[in-house]
Amino acid sequence: MACSGRPTKLSESQRIVELEHTIQAGWALVDGRDAIQKKFVFENFVEAFGFMAQVALKAERMDHHPEWFNVYNRVEITLSTHDCQGLSERDIELASFIEATARKIKHSS
Repeated sequence: MACSGRPTKLSESQRIVELEHTIQAGWALVDGRDAIQKKFVFENFVEAFGFMAQVALKAERMDHHPEWFNVYNRVEITLSTHDCQGLSERDIELASFIEATARKIKHSS
């Protein structure tokens, strides 16, 4: 499904290739919608909030904003491209950034 001037939804062949690494990293497909989700747990609220701040800055630069939920040291993130009503390369790119950011925070604590 093409989105005029916007990101396009991943094709079936793209999904196989593009999602493989993301799923291996612990992301899961969301039941009932074309989206991926992952839960992160940090040492404390400061780490969780710092992580969210870094992701927020990247998301703003990409003009691609996650759905997320935070309680103390837990952050749950759902990614889907609303312009296409499904997964796009933007979701894969942001998921990759999120993984790298979480690793840096967890390794520095």
